[in-house]
Amino acid sequence: MDIKALLFDKDGTLFDFHATWGVWAARLLDHLSAGDTVLRADLAGAIDYDLAASRFRPTSVAIAGTMDEIVEAMLAHLPKRTASDLAREMHLMAQEAPQVAAAPLDVLLPQLRGMGLKLGVMTNDSEASAKVHLTREAALDYFDCVFGADSGHGAKPDPAPLLALAHRLGVAPAHCVMLGDSLHDLQAAKAAGMVPVGVLTGPASAEDLAPHARAVLGDIGELPQWLARQDCDLCPVTG
Repeated sequence: MDIKALLFDKDGTLFDFHATWGVWAARLLDHLSAGDTVLRADLAGAIDYDLAASRFRPTSVAIAGTMDEIVEAMLAHLPKRTASDLAREMHLMAQEAPQVAAAPLDVLLPQLRGMGLKLGVMTNDSEASAKVHLTREAALDYFDCVFGADSGHGAKPDPAPLLALAHRLGVAPAHCVMLGDSLHDLQAAKAAGMVPVGVLTGPASAEDLAPHARAVLGDIGELPQWLARQDCDLCPVTG
């Protein structure tokens, strides 16, 4: 493979999904229910969030869906809020979500850039939230481009945003690897003609991802070694 660019999903890929969004969801539910335990349980049910385990179930719309889809799922239980009001509250709280990197980004990203690779992010979160999260980790400057579901190119599993990102990077889709923790990521990559690679830092299991991926890694920290094993024109990796 002649790999020239790596495209990353954000939640569950660059950042551990449960450690980040499980905590955020608990805070959001507390905020929206304002002490009403029945409402809290109803809201949790609407987004398939396990209150006892403080994590999303694999069937949750929050795993690979957009913020608008999560809003729609919860809105029926919040008749005093409009969709725009709820979306605004959720976007603000999302920007404060406690990010937990899936691997040491301050080591990994410079290493990948040192291989001559272009790096991009395509998330079904908003572009603004993605940039806030990456800035907080001092990681934003390593990426050539960051797209969200609201960047004007659609959302995964539609391949359109991946194709738009590849175009922005100036790299043909066949020379791009798309890394993600969900079937949405891998389906979008395949439809875009990219190399799909799964990671296990989200809710999906290796058994879920393997049929749809060229490879499944424990986390993105394994990328340099995986790249070194590919038949591509990259700098050798040691260690």
